[in-house]
Amino acid sequence: MTSHNVPHRGLPTRWLGWVIFAGIVLLIVGVVQVIYGIASFARSGTSLVTPVGTPALVHVGWAYVVLGVVLAAAGVGVISGWVWARVVAIAIAVVSLLTNIAFFLGSPFWSSVVIVLDLIVIYALALHGKEVKSTRLRR
Repeated sequence: MTSHNVPHRGLPTRWLGWVIFAGIVLLIVGVVQVIYGIASFARSGTSLVTPVGTPALVHVGWAYVVLGVVLAAAGVGVISGWVWARVVAIAIAVVSLLTNIAFFLGSPFWSSVVIVLDLIVIYALALHGKEVKSTRLRR
């Protein structure tokens, strides 16, 4: 292994940037999901009514809001060095990876881009995620 990938005396590696990148992406995607959820509540007259009589769009809106809050919290947690946030972020990246593999033929270029990013994020968080906490403690 090369010396630039091995932390010396608790020093962060070059992967620290990818860990911060993963946290920022989670935070941004979370905020966008919350905005989509709020926007779906505002669309009056465009909801589909299920057989039970409840508007389906309201359920979709709540799903976006809840998912967005979880994603944003995980993003802040990853940047802060919290272990639970890394676990949630890795789980989300694995689901994204599997989804893009499943639908690869529909959009091969973008699926390839997302698959590569998911693999980088999973690797960075799994092996180097704790470097954020050690860097934060030394400040």
